[in-house]
Amino acid sequence: MAELGSKGVTAGKIASNVQKKLTRAQEKVLQKLGKADETKDEQFEQCVQNFNKQLTEGTRLQKDLRTYLASVKAMHEASKKLTECLQEVYEPDWPGREETNKIAENNDLLWMDYHQKLVDQALLTMDTYLGQFPDIKSRIAKRGRKLVDYDSARHHYESLQTAKKKDETKIAKAEEELIKAQKVFEEMNVDLQEELPSLWNSRVGFYVNTFQSIAGLEENFHKEMSKLNQNLNDVLVSLEKQHGSNTFTVKAQPRKKTKLFSRLRRKKSSDNAPTKGDKSPSPPPDGSPAGTPEIKVNHEPEPASLDTPGAAIPKSPSQSSLPAVVVETFPATVNGTVEGSAPSKRSDLPPGFLFKVQAQHDYTATDSDELQLKAGDVVLVIPFENPEEQDEGWLMGVKESDWHQHKELEKCRGVFPENFTEKVQ
Repeated sequence: MAELGSKGVTAGKIASNVQKKLTRAQEKVLQKLGKADETKDEQFEQCVQNFNKQLTEGTRLQKDLRTYLASVKAMHEASKKLTECLQEVYEPDWPGREETNKIAENNDLLWMDYHQKLVDQALLTMDTYLGQFPDIKSRIAKRGRKLVDYDSARHHYESLQTAKKKDETKIAKAEEELIKAQKVFEEMNVDLQEELPSLWNSRVGFYVNTFQSIAGLEENFHKEMSKLNQNLNDVLVSLEKQHGSNTFTVKAQPRKKTKLFSRLRRKKSSDNAPTKGDKSPSPPPDGSPAGTPEIKVNHEPEPASLDTPGAAIPKSPSQSSLPAVVVETFPATVNGTVEGSAPSKRSDLPPGFLFKVQAQHDYTATDSDELQLKAGDVVLVIPFENPEEQDEGWLMGVKESDWHQHKELEKCRGVFPENFTEKVQ
């Protein structure tokens, strides 16, 4: 009997809920059609808009924080593999072997500590902050349903009162349902009217605490990591001193050496072309006078490199010492547009200027279309006239000093190895 009673109560409750949904649906339709007035609360609606905005911002912050943590973990793994590689290549008889192992161990511990503190002080706080939103969102939705119930009960009571044939029993029952619906709605409404503004104002303190924690943890992490890096640098300096004769020299990537200035070369006298095996004298030391060199152009399809016997190495004379050369100029095009057809935004920069780089190492040109660089030289990078002529690892440019002096690309532009420079602008 108890079971049947339980089933009966459940069935009755389901029927009641279905009836409520139908009544609410009818009420909403009447309100949309303008046949029934709707209770409005602009202040509460503003609170709901703020709540939705706050939830969206918090959800995005949580997502980005998780992405940040994933990146920290990935960096930890990459750093760990890099230090493991260093340990493997660091030979046992080299000085600083034990220090290197200790640095690698501390590096791993530092990354682990940083990640865990970010989880504890930022992510968990973020999860707690967002954990209160689902309940409040559910209560806002329930308040909306109770408001519809209240409006429906109010309209039903008013219709019975204005009916031609009044039924006092029905009116009394409708009034009782109205009072009950109003009480339920107002209780929920009062609670939310207090909670929503308080939640909205709490976002400021939460954002401040969260980002202060992240900033503080990151600052401390980088300080400790900087100490480890300095210790590693000291170990490597010690290793370099012991094996100073085996210094690694930065080299440029090999070039196909496309004839970038073929038009210019065709105009030069064939008498100036060196025969295979000729050698140009080495450049004079800094500060020594440079004589007027003989300009030699290599017409071989693949010019010899510095390592090839008999390679021609041009000097770096001043511009005034160069012999006069007749040059037939052609308008340069970039992406189908003729250079010089439109004025540059800045007259002190060459047409098509991309960015600036500064030479970090000296580079001795091995062909007439290359720039001779000294450490500290600033080069203005420009596009290749024909992108197909660009070799991997090489850029086209003009030294800033030459450009300010001559303002003519044909006289001073050339290619240079990118890995000898560093971008500065």
